[in-house]
Amino acid sequence: MDDSFSTFDFRILNQLQKDCSLSSVELAEKVGLSQSPCWRRLQRLKDEGFIRKQVAILDKSKFSSVIIIFGYLKMSSLSDNHRADFIRKIGLIPEIVECHTVFGEMDVMIKVMAKSMDWYQDFIFRTLLKLPGVKDVQSTVMLGELKSTTEIPLKGMQIL
Repeated sequence: MDDSFSTFDFRILNQLQKDCSLSSVELAEKVGLSQSPCWRRLQRLKDEGFIRKQVAILDKSKFSSVIIIFGYLKMSSLSDNHRADFIRKIGLIPEIVECHTVFGEMDVMIKVMAKSMDWYQDFIFRTLLKLPGVKDVQSTVMLGELKSTTEIPLKGMQIL
């Protein structure tokens, strides 16, 4: 572990994962530092890329109905250029909120925020099956969310 990374840095990151709107005074108080050293550590954590960005997490229930669907894509063998094109195009589709490569029968898993099942059916044919290398799509509709967090469990983590 990097000697310059301390328990105070972990405390700062933990607090910011819970509420990034804390003032520097409030953050310093919660982590047990005075304001200036806390602010300097926070700036260093940002500069070193530990904090990529700070965002507001919206409550999906406050908006018109949203259906969460996990799509599993079977891919054909892709050249490096086609793979880069696939990744670029996935990044341009706002309804795809996550995309992961996976082991198993399918190759890619996406998380889609759909407006309706009819919309999603059209999305499969209009968008997903037209992406480079996509041969097949299987889908799972989420019935309910039991847990959702953006927090990284930092306890016991090592710094690379």
